[in-house]
Amino acid sequence: MSAYRILTARLELRCWHPGEAARLKACIDDNLEHLRPWMPWAHEEPTPVKDKVQLLRRFRSNFDRDEDFAYGIFLRSDDRVVGGAGLHRRQGPGSLEIGYWIDRHHLGQGLATEAALALTRVAFELHQVDRVEIRVDPANVASAGVPKKLGFQLEATLRRRLGLPGQKLRDCQIYTMFAAERPALQAPLEAYDAAGERLI
Repeated sequence: MSAYRILTARLELRCWHPGEAARLKACIDDNLEHLRPWMPWAHEEPTPVKDKVQLLRRFRSNFDRDEDFAYGIFLRSDDRVVGGAGLHRRQGPGSLEIGYWIDRHHLGQGLATEAALALTRVAFELHQVDRVEIRVDPANVASAGVPKKLGFQLEATLRRRLGLPGQKLRDCQIYTMFAAERPALQAPLEAYDAAGERLI
């Protein structure tokens, strides 16, 4: 059972719609210098709107097949695009990995933490996984602060695992939280399925 729409105190996380391609492109284009030090995919940008349409169609298809869950992050106050996040199955059965990025104009407001908290709850309460991971470049201090605030434990530092075009490989920190160990993750949260039925 997948949450297509998640509401927190300030944010709406929702499955991207192809009609939002131009909005996603505008946000990414405005954040390229901010994203390129950390996100390999940002080095392939900018791309045209038509390519973003296909990307969002692929995101939706993966969502519908229960394979991967890419969310847009929007402010509830004015529906502004302020980033992207995801729950990814790339770490194997029984686990989900959380990824996130936030628009440069909205850094330092705790939005990544709010989004990651919501996705952590969805991973445990709806997807019923045993383990949730967040992987970060230790040089990205702000990003590394998110799992720490939520009570994730630093499990390992993998040396020379992260690659960006034209740069030396960098270390990767793995933060984990297990279902049996998770603290009482409390915050305003509503989650809805594709038909609009409330799940949480």
